[in-house]
Amino acid sequence: MNSGGETTIAQSVTAHAAIVEDLLESPLFSLADAEFIEKMQELETSFRMLEAVKQRFVLECGVRGLNTQAGVKSLIVFLQQTLRISHFDAAARVRNADRLSTVSEGSVQRPPVFPHIAAAQRAGEISAEHVQAIVKVLDRIPASVEPKLKELAEQSLTDFACLGDPKEVTQLGVRVLAYADPDGVLTADKDRQRMRGICIGRQRADGMFPISGLLTPELGAVFLPMFAKFARPGMCNPDDPDSPHTTAQLGIDTETETDDSDADAATVAARNVLRAAAKRDHRSEAQRNHDALLRFLHPDMGPTKLGYHRGLPVSTVVTMRLTDLEQRTGLATTNTGGTLSITEAITLAARSTPYLVIVDANGRPLHLSRGQRLASAEQRLALTAVERGCTRPGCDAPATRSAVHHIKEWADGGETDIENLTFACDACHAQVNTGPNGWKTIVMPDDSEHPGKTGWIPPPHIDPARRPRVNFSHHPRVPSPSGVPGIPTRRLC
Repeated sequence: MNSGGETTIAQSVTAHAAIVEDLLESPLFSLADAEFIEKMQELETSFRMLEAVKQRFVLECGVRGLNTQAGVKSLIVFLQQTLRISHFDAAARVRNADRLSTVSEGSVQRPPVFPHIAAAQRAGEISAEHVQAIVKVLDRIPASVEPKLKELAEQSLTDFACLGDPKEVTQLGVRVLAYADPDGVLTADKDRQRMRGICIGRQRADGMFPISGLLTPELGAVFLPMFAKFARPGMCNPDDPDSPHTTAQLGIDTETETDDSDADAATVAARNVLRAAAKRDHRSEAQRNHDALLRFLHPDMGPTKLGYHRGLPVSTVVTMRLTDLEQRTGLATTNTGGTLSITEAITLAARSTPYLVIVDANGRPLHLSRGQRLASAEQRLALTAVERGCTRPGCDAPATRSAVHHIKEWADGGETDIENLTFACDACHAQVNTGPNGWKTIVMPDDSEHPGKTGWIPPPHIDPARRPRVNFSHHPRVPSPSGVPGIPTRRLC
């Protein structure tokens, strides 16, 4: 170790500290809005790159044996005491340093365990939370899965993390795990049946009953469509005497269209009742679920009185690939965003009314057109089968929470043809507008990387270049370990 004069690293640390002090004191009002956003993003990139710097220092602590010199048995405890950080933080730094750095093992240099994550972190494209979310998914992939698949899963999740937030990575990870383990290596059907159950605890002094449990995929697939309808804001609110308990009494389904130009006076009035009730509704999602279940179990209710939701009867819609059905393996997806094993899906379908949607090799269904603005039930079924949910990048809202959106607006001459329709949840739908902060939707051209898919063009404050983005939340692209072609990115046109 050179003790004479400052080394380059020492100079860099001192300069960094000075820059941080300057950032703390420098006024921000001198920057125009566009430049302010640009510099904030630039600074965030630097913060993320610093995570890799932290890992270098952690490795060096281990190489020097500083914890041993200090009489501390564990490197984690040494970092905890020296840096005054939590045990959890210290353990995470040690773990990341080992997995995301090139480590010297004797005379051999071992590359990072997760090279794609490491590269993205050093480039400042992902944060520590992104890393944690990705690694948590990868750690759950069973050891029996081929290493190549795990590497492809790492690459897919990392690529997605460069565009989405950590929560979205976690949501995508659920599907990656499902597709990486289509035959139940992690959990077989018999294991799920063994774990199923609902526990209702003893009544507390305040009169409340605690509840916990696990629902099988089949019960979840049957249950969740009911919540999609009856747990919407404004529905089944016990604190509001004017809250509708069923939309059948209003003569409409649960989807409240923003454009009433095609509706008659009675429908507009009914929609306004539901909209007004939604504005008065201040319940949490958990409270709405509770009230929906209470209403569903009321003696005057039942499956025959569930009515319609977003143009379809309140029911479970299951989508599966023909090859998976023939081989009795893989997964089926539901309109609420869940998954079922093929065996469970077949059992559920045996007691249901089947619909068949035929798609070509590119995932394109038969042409379905309509001369009116509102999509037909058949078109919604086709979208459910192919898109599965909202198509805005990073959104995981399932079909039951999505409206049918005209990619080229109806007012601008966009036709109600399947090629011009896509799914957008209510929140994302509201962000599509021609204002300076609005998103725009297009059909990706044939010469693009994702031909036919719905492209969402972000506003300038997200991407000044306004490059179209597509959503893979419902269709993670992870090839199977056997070399069979991977999960397709399905789109209608």
